[in-house]
Amino acid sequence: MPRLRPALLAAVCSASLTLAACSVPEAGPATSQAVSSRSVATVDAGTLLAAQGLEGRSGREVVEALDQLDAARPLPLAASVRYDEVLLSDGASQAALPLEGDEFYLSLAPYVTRTHECYFHNLGTCRGEMAGEQVHVTITTDDGDVLVDEDATTYANGFVGFWIPKDVAGTVVVTADGKRAETRFSSDPEGPTCLTTLQLA
Repeated sequence: MPRLRPALLAAVCSASLTLAACSVPEAGPATSQAVSSRSVATVDAGTLLAAQGLEGRSGREVVEALDQLDAARPLPLAASVRYDEVLLSDGASQAALPLEGDEFYLSLAPYVTRTHECYFHNLGTCRGEMAGEQVHVTITTDDGDVLVDEDATTYANGFVGFWIPKDVAGTVVVTADGKRAETRFSSDPEGPTCLTTLQLA
């Protein structure tokens, strides 16, 4: 994992922040718009990444580094994961970082008692209930192709993410401590990158 600067590692939670700090669908198709509703300047993605010690990283590397970062949310950099880009914002500036290739990032937040609404996973603000927990994840397409069948540990933000092929649909199953959760997924351009409806029971 890339070395991150102290500014990113020193992020602390605001007392007023709730679990609902994820991205929800916009009124129109997902485009390279501001991550927040405030008016912010559009800059090159490298400018925002350099400020966090992530300069020169690919879109995939940035997604993995931020999602797996062992630090409290919110982070100084918001990063909303879409079908083919990550929308970055530090509150004053915004940028779109391409996600190249034919894979789609799907992030899961299994839970027992608490969850939150989420559609586009925000690497800098989303928080799930189960951090550092052992789970087993199976992701299977409607055609019967098993994309994922493995044990995993949820990250410090309570999520665990997987790269899967674009433009497929199917079922996600998560099991932990004898409990099970199941939900649908779709990795098409309008599909959610964030699944928070996986209640273990």
